[in-house]
Amino acid sequence: SSSSGDEALRDKRARILSRGLPKQKPIEGVKQVVVVASGKGGVGKSTTAVNIALALAANDSTKEVGLLDADIYGPSIPKMMNLKGNPELTPKNLMRPLKNYGIACMSMGFLVEEAAPVVWRGLMVMSAVEKLLRQVDWGQLDYLVIDMPPGTGDVQLSVSQNIPVAGAVIVSTPQDVALLDAHKGAEMFRKVHVPVLGLVQNMSVFQCPKCKHETHIFGADGVRDLAKTLGLDILGDVPLHVNIRETCDSGQPVVISQPQSD
Repeated sequence: SSSSGDEALRDKRARILSRGLPKQKPIEGVKQVVVVASGKGGVGKSTTAVNIALALAANDSTKEVGLLDADIYGPSIPKMMNLKGNPELTPKNLMRPLKNYGIACMSMGFLVEEAAPVVWRGLMVMSAVEKLLRQVDWGQLDYLVIDMPPGTGDVQLSVSQNIPVAGAVIVSTPQDVALLDAHKGAEMFRKVHVPVLGLVQNMSVFQCPKCKHETHIFGADGVRDLAKTLGLDILGDVPLHVNIRETCDSGQPVVISQPQSD
């Protein structure tokens, strides 16, 4: 019958396509990997990734949490986690993550000077990402949070296809331009069979510290509308607040420095 023929053809295509995909290999010692991504830069993805990692550890002190900065060109984790220095090497020539607030961290920012630009082509970037994933002694982690670079390019595909990813968190502001790219990011993870855990609406509203008037600088509820369109959950609605910016810039993220704040 035509239906059975169509099914056989689909199976054949799937087999052909799968031949070119790398086999997923878990990161030694890591139980669950969660990626934090965005289609566009400047939406607060790294801030969200840092505070998610810290919140996971604060929520259950028995859990070991790591944080990987996969943004090779613009690493932010060293400053936000108040870490400096070069990683030591183990006898097996693996890099030891730097730790602060109980979180094991690895970033390209530990391997280059703070003000030095990383002027690399794609193949060198992919090699660096592979080293950050595979040549690090993560020990035994319950969660590894990966701060992805913005976009839907080589790094996102490589991470998604080379290691088992438990889920992706998409961060966006409510602005239409950011939402277009966030939609693309969510669809990319679906195409590579990575579950999208939900969306975080960042910089959702600004409240004047003097008169308490609220202004939706980037628009209102755009991420909530996108979540409905995609059939996804809203994991958080984060205001544009000076404390969030100041605490990350000072290397004392808000989850650590102001754990009771709303």
